[in-house]
Formats: sequence, C-alpha cells, structure tokens
Amino acid sequence: MTSAIGLWTLVRFVHVTGAVLWVGGQLALSWVVLPLARRMLPEEDRARFASAAGRRFGILTGAVFLPVQAATGWAMARHKGIAFATLAEPGYGRTLAAKLALFLAVLAAAAAHGWAYSRGRPGTARALAVASLVGSLGVVLLATGLPST
Repeated sequence: MTSAIGLWTLVRFVHVTGAVLWVGGQLALSWVVLPLARRMLPEEDRARFASAAGRRFGILTGAVFLPVQAATGWAMARHKGIAFATLAEPGYGRTLAAKLALFLAVLAAAAAHGWAYSRGRPGTARALAVASLVGSLGVVLLATGLPST
C-alpha cells in the first residue's frame, strides 16, 4: 500500500511541477525576459530574440509539457475512476471538465498567438498572449479545487 501511495504522490508531483514550469515559463517570458529585451535590444534584434524565445518555448511545450501533462493527468483521472461520462457529474467531474476545457482554450489561444505573431499582427498576438496567460492561471485555480488522488 505504501508504494502505491508513493507512486501517486510522484505522479501528482510530476503533473504539478509540469504545470508550474509551463505557467511559470509564460510569466517569466511575459514579465521578465521580453520587457528586458524591449529595453536592452535594438528593434531588429528584439524581434528576432522574441521570435526565437517564443518558438523555443512552443517547442518545449509541445515536446515536454503537453505530453507530461496529458500522461499524468490521464493517469490520475483513471486512478480516481473518472470516465468521460463522469465529467458531467457535479464535484470532481465538472471541475475537471472545466479545467480541461479551459486548458484546451489556452492551447488554442497560444497557437493563435504564434500564428498572429508570425503574420506580423502584434496587437492580436499580444491580446492572445494575455488571454493564454490569464487562462493558464485559471487552469491552475481550477486545479486547486480538485482533491488529491
């Protein structure tokens, strides 16, 4: 029994750590890295730097964060006995459904941000980046309402 408790503690730790790194990375880029780049780099270097930083974070998200979050989230839901139909039930199911829906909306906003940025639409890109960041914080808020597995 102790090893099973240890396993699920580890799975939850990996899931929460992945979320912290993902949301923390967004905050660090938005509040620290990009503002410094705006102040310290010439315009042409700033655009190249912002593009490279965003691309690298996007690749890291797709290659590491999303697979880890999907695998650990699926494992925890399965361990908790959550099935697709359970997502409509009050309590854990609906909270999880709201978290998943918001997470998908955040991913869509982040992808649209990359598209808008690459098409030279900075106003739209910035609005989508803010929406993605605020949505990510909402995902974390909803996650705090889920009891541990």
